Amino acid sequence: MKIAAVAFLLIGAPGAFAASRTSPPSGCLHVAKSGGQYTSVQAAINALSTSSSADQCVFVNQGTYTEQVYIASRAAKLTIYGYSTDTSSYAGNKATVTFNKDAKAAGNNDKSGTLRVAAANVKVYNLNVINSFGKGSQAIALSAQASSGYYGCSFYGFQDTLLSNKGSQYYRNSMITGATDFIFGQNAASWFEQCNIRVRNGGYYITANGRNSASNPSYYVFNKGDIRAGSGESVGAGSYYLGRPWRTYSRVVFQSTVMSNVINGAGWHDWNGDPDLGNVYYGEYSNTGAGASGSRVGWSKKLSSAVSISTVLGSNYASQPWYDGAYPGAAADEPLPTSTTTTTTTGANTPTDAPGGGGGVCAALYGQCGGQGFSGPFCCSSGTCKVSNDWYSQCV
Repeated sequence: MKIAAVAFLLIGAPGAFAASRTSPPSGCLHVAKSGGQYTSVQAAINALSTSSSADQCVFVNQGTYTEQVYIASRAAKLTIYGYSTDTSSYAGNKATVTFNKDAKAAGNNDKSGTLRVAAANVKVYNLNVINSFGKGSQAIALSAQASSGYYGCSFYGFQDTLLSNKGSQYYRNSMITGATDFIFGQNAASWFEQCNIRVRNGGYYITANGRNSASNPSYYVFNKGDIRAGSGESVGAGSYYLGRPWRTYSRVVFQSTVMSNVINGAGWHDWNGDPDLGNVYYGEYSNTGAGASGSRVGWSKKLSSAVSISTVLGSNYASQPWYDGAYPGAAADEPLPTSTTTTTTTGANTPTDAPGGGGGVCAALYGQCGGQGFSGPFCCSSGTCKVSNDWYSQCV
């Protein structure tokens, strides 16, 4: 097998072939365009008991399902699997749930959601979730209203793509695409591990955390992620900010994250000129790339150490039903770099180090050429990358 082909199959543990999930796991209800037990995801969800405590699961076969899906509160732990040729990321996802509804038509943000999770202890794997409304109003792809986990998923929208609103939430190896305040919510403690953040033309802010008091548990931490323009999007340098405070105790941290030059040097922005910023907690630690440099606003923080996952999700997070410690690459309190140095680049494709030499960092190319978790070469001697998909690039 050619090395270039392996790059599409490898992710997570170096040297391991990616697993696929192309048929229903034992005991799962089967949703399919044809040949399954149900032809819509909502029909399968409705067939499940909300009072039984026995574990539940639904498998969504490949295809596009145009519907809104609402998961009501239930006693059981529920797992939803999407058809995927590579379960360790979103790159092989073939099951998509999409809808076109904005908050004005729906009545509120939550009700506009394509996927609405009101039940605790839900896990979702390898599902693409889209709100296709576009510009003009809030329009939610995922509305997460309870403790839940999302693995190898893709969430796509424009304004307010992901409403991370209540409970403890864990996102792993997923992609979140949007333009305006597109990761937001008021009360959730949420950890985003190795998630790709993709920005679209026409927006300005990635996060809008709405923590409203010192006792509110809401906390967004983005760990080992990658921020850049989405595929086919023309986004100018400095167009985006990491966040703005929806409420005056807003709390967000980006750490060990690759930031392309779409991020403005100021890093963060106020909320429409509101000067009440004394209780905002916006921090960064050991980020790299052109967007990690610049004169950050004075009310943000350069952290001296990384935030631990247990600080956000609690010391017992690893035993919770919504957390999957066996998912490729997942590990409790994953090790982080000890250096607080921020790497900048002199050009979009200027590697500063090589794998195994020094810090093993390729500046803005780290996590792009070769891909996060990939053991192959990610520092290209030619200084260029050929983008293959939203997870992997290859040296050319």
